[in-house]
Amino acid sequence: MSEYVEYLKEVFVQFGHVEPRRMFGGYGIFHKGLMFALVADDVLYLKADETISSYFVQRELEQFSYEKNGKPFKMSYYMAPEDIFDDPDEAKVWAVRSYEAAVRAKKPVKKKKKSHTTK
Repeated sequence: MSEYVEYLKEVFVQFGHVEPRRMFGGYGIFHKGLMFALVADDVLYLKADETISSYFVQRELEQFSYEKNGKPFKMSYYMAPEDIFDDPDEAKVWAVRSYEAAVRAKKPVKKKKKSHTTK
């Protein structure tokens, strides 16, 4: 695990336990089983949705994207603001927002209907 990813555990200490997991050449950052951030090339990106994306856009933070078959694809993650690395309270605020976006994005599991067949 990179030193940067280990350092993120300190950054989010006031938010709570975070668990980095290796994914797609980078890392997913999880809290309570949900991915609320990702790290690509030692850059932290936080989960966003329509409810909170304006916080990132107002600060002109870059949206995470990757290329597949020559086409760019944007994901619902934005670069983390620099001030969270020096301010644990600010890191917690941003982490909570992104974690809540991850909760909202989690699709409810559909229960299978029991079929009542008679023979």
